[in-house]
Amino acid sequence: MGASPSKSRRVTDQGRRPAEVVRSFNRLYTRRLGLLGRRYLGSQLNLTEARVLYELAARRTSTARDIARDLGIDVAYLSRILAAFRERGWLTRGRSTRDRREQWLRLTPAGRAAFAPLDAAAAEQATAMLASVPARERPALVGAMRQISRVLEGEATAAVRLRDLRVGDIGWIIHRQAILYAEEFGWDMTYEALIAGILARFVSEFDARRDAAWIAEQNGAIVGSVFLVREGPKLGRLRLLYVEPSARGLGLGGRLVARCVDGARERGYRGLTLWTNDVLVAARRLYEAAGFRLVQQERHRSFGKTLTGQTWTLDLPPVRRPAHRD
Repeated sequence: MGASPSKSRRVTDQGRRPAEVVRSFNRLYTRRLGLLGRRYLGSQLNLTEARVLYELAARRTSTARDIARDLGIDVAYLSRILAAFRERGWLTRGRSTRDRREQWLRLTPAGRAAFAPLDAAAAEQATAMLASVPARERPALVGAMRQISRVLEGEATAAVRLRDLRVGDIGWIIHRQAILYAEEFGWDMTYEALIAGILARFVSEFDARRDAAWIAEQNGAIVGSVFLVREGPKLGRLRLLYVEPSARGLGLGGRLVARCVDGARERGYRGLTLWTNDVLVAARRLYEAAGFRLVQQERHRSFGKTLTGQTWTLDLPPVRRPAHRD
C-alpha cells in the first residue's frame, strides 16, 4: 500500500526545510564572497579558472586528470583552461613518470607571479569578512565551518581535549549556556543572570586548592565545560555542566563529570553535591552513571518555568594505597 497523502506531504516538508537552509546558506555565502560576478576578486579569471590556478600553485606537480577528479569538473573544460594558461606563459608540461600517456603540469615563475596577488586578495577578503563578525562569535563561526568541511568530506570527528580555564572563557560559557537553555527549554533571562553571578563569584573567590574548571575544546572551539567549587571543608559542588549540541554523542558529558569527580578527589574532598532540574534528563543520566544519588526534590518557579529541582550527592571515600612490602 502507498503512503497516505498527508504522510507523503509531511516527509516532503521535512526534507524541504533542511534543503532550504542549505540553499539559503549557499546564496548568502556566494554573495558574500563575490562569486556571482564574471571575474573573481577583480582579476581576469572566473571562479573556476582561479580555482584551477590555486590547485596548480598548491601542488608541486599534478596531472590534468588529478585536477579534474579533485575539482569535479569536465575534462574538456579543464583542457581549455590549461591551454589558456599555457598561452599566457603560466604553465609548463612534462611527461608523467606514473603514466607515459599523461603529462605533469607545473606553474612557471610567471604563473606563480599571477597567482600571488590573487591569493593575497582572497586572504584579505576572508580576513575582512571575519573582522565584520563580533569577536565573541568568531570561534563558533570558524568551528562551524570546520564542522561543515569534516561532515561533507566524511572525515573523522576531531578529538576533544580538556584544558584549563582561560581569559574570555567565562563570558563565552555564560553566553552559550543562556542561549542553549533558552532554545531547548524556554528558560528566560533570569537563568543567564544566575549563571553570570555564579561564575563571577567563581573568578573573584577562586582558590586553586579547592576550585577548578575544565573546558572541552574541539578544533579551537569551546564545546563544553564543568566547574568544581568548595561547598564545605570536605565537600565540593559540581556546577554548570554543559555540552554543545555539535559535540553530543561523543561521550564528552561523561568525561567532564569524571574529570570533575577526579578533581574533587585530588583536592581532598570526601563528597560531591550538585543541584539540577528534572527536565535535564541527559545530565541526570550522566550523574547517575557516575554514582551520584538523588537525595532531595522540590518544586520551584524559576527561569519563567515551573520546575522540579533535584539535589544529588556522591560519596568520595579516600583512595586506599597498597601497603609497601619489604
